[in-house]
Amino acid sequence: MEAERSEDREKPRHGRLIALVILVLVVISLIIMAINSRKPGPLQLGELDKNVKGAAFIMINRLLIQQMSDNWLPNDFFWPTLFLDNMPSFQMGELEVVRYNIRVLRDNLSRMRTTDKLDPWAEGAFTALSNDPLKWWFPSAESKWRKANKDLQTYYQGLKDGTSFFDPRADNLVELLSQYASLMGGVNTRLINAPQRKGTVLPDSDDAGETIRIDIPWRHIDDNFYYAQGVAYALHASFRAIRIDFYELLKRKNSLRFVDKIIENLGRCHFEPWFVFNGAPDSIFANHSLNVSGVFNDARQKINSLIVALQQG
Repeated sequence: MEAERSEDREKPRHGRLIALVILVLVVISLIIMAINSRKPGPLQLGELDKNVKGAAFIMINRLLIQQMSDNWLPNDFFWPTLFLDNMPSFQMGELEVVRYNIRVLRDNLSRMRTTDKLDPWAEGAFTALSNDPLKWWFPSAESKWRKANKDLQTYYQGLKDGTSFFDPRADNLVELLSQYASLMGGVNTRLINAPQRKGTVLPDSDDAGETIRIDIPWRHIDDNFYYAQGVAYALHASFRAIRIDFYELLKRKNSLRFVDKIIENLGRCHFEPWFVFNGAPDSIFANHSLNVSGVFNDARQKINSLIVALQQG
């Protein structure tokens, strides 16, 4: 009888201990998730070597890649951040811009003529960034981002040594801006058509023949919103670098005002609502997708105006 009573007393203790362990794990998980839900602040370029063409552009992309590789969330499968979706979407937007940057660097900016061979370090960085961003092993996305960063560092050293090139011509900048406009067109289409419109086919951009199938369930409205913010964040940093590296060209083309306005508009995309609402025009709730879309589209129109100004003699 005494043994049975002792067992009965032990059961509540074990139950309380298990409940306490679960509570501690839940609290730790919530803290980790909260820490990883904070969006990054503005990137600091620091001191740049004025004798190196392209120093700002390479540095800003290295900083973006470093930021992603330090805490890449989209491929998390065994950590509490598995349950996050906003910051992973934000990081996917950042990655998309970096990929566009390095592709133009490889194909245009690092080549003096279109017949020149590709710079091996720019090509290596682009190849590494083409890795599946959801892979966590063999190879992990983070390991590929670190390789891309290392290749860009070697490319930068080549710029200093004279073995690599960066050509800030008008046609090269136009190519980069055209890539940005195309990317922003697709993002803006999704923002404008954020309500669920399953199976609807809508234009992807102003270009005729470009279409996209819209299928955005209500639970993915916030993912769409944060992806757009990630694109805007990386573009904001990229345009700061463009203003430095292409300053003489922009000044000669009387286009600095366009770049300044683009930077201002993209900076206005950086805000943090408590909840991402998708309210109707007559609703008391905001439509955060359209709030981002407004300034996002204004920046895109300024990019188109900048392209026209650069193409003029």
